[in-house]
Amino acid sequence: MGIFLDKNSRVIVQGFTGKEGVFHSRQMISYGTILVGGVSPGKEGQSHLNRPIFNNVHQAIKATGADVSVIFVPPYFASDAIIEASNAGIKIVVCITEGIPIADMIKVKQYIKNRKTRLIGPNCPGIITTEVAKVGIMPGFVFKQGCVGIVSKSGTLMYEAAYQVVKAGYGISTAIGIGGDPIIGTTTKEVVELFMEDDQTDAIVMIGEIGGELEAEAAHWVYAKGNKKPVIGFIAGQTAPIGRTMGHAGAIVGGKEDSAFEKMKILERCGIHVVNSPAEIGTNVAKFLL
Repeated sequence: MGIFLDKNSRVIVQGFTGKEGVFHSRQMISYGTILVGGVSPGKEGQSHLNRPIFNNVHQAIKATGADVSVIFVPPYFASDAIIEASNAGIKIVVCITEGIPIADMIKVKQYIKNRKTRLIGPNCPGIITTEVAKVGIMPGFVFKQGCVGIVSKSGTLMYEAAYQVVKAGYGISTAIGIGGDPIIGTTTKEVVELFMEDDQTDAIVMIGEIGGELEAEAAHWVYAKGNKKPVIGFIAGQTAPIGRTMGHAGAIVGGKEDSAFEKMKILERCGIHVVNSPAEIGTNVAKFLL
């Protein structure tokens, strides 16, 4: 049983016939994901990649039993796509789109707050339960099955962490890219909590970056719960200047407490095993899984 995504997950794609939707739908199907159809308004009744196209998410759920949606919709329409999926009853919504206006995400956050929808992203690489299914844009070949869970703000660093873990002789249970925008659906702490309870995950890799308090929040929770499983942490942006956005919209140092070094100190005080480079992740995982 994977975190958020397993062998029974039935996936639809919002933005199914767009350039990005087409490319990544093919990749997801090739990986083994049960992709049951897609949504492209105005193309209802047509077929694409041997899957049916629907006018809206309600229709797609009724016809296919979908419970997961991945969104490849342009930024100014993506918030409406998230709300549509949530309103239709989708359990897991993975929003790949980057550049969604903050005002739109404030509206989305409020809308889904008391609903049963779990939002991953936006501006994220998605979810992969290794050798079972992937919903997103990550290169599946990097991930080998194993017992290490990964949660990351950065897609690229998530792939690098997976590579380092595999290189060390281990593998990945589930990897989740939560996204690097200022307002996201699922936090680092929420994913770490689930990994702590997952019987297929024996160690956790937590990758953060400058800006925000997500990593500190997760670290304090791990400490309060008694460090039940080893957590290896890495914070990107150690050379980032104050006041400048680096890479992600949410990656900005506003003061000393936002810096990589300050976050690293917090993690260390909470019993997280902090590394200075992604290249050290695999060897540090191995120390705890020997």
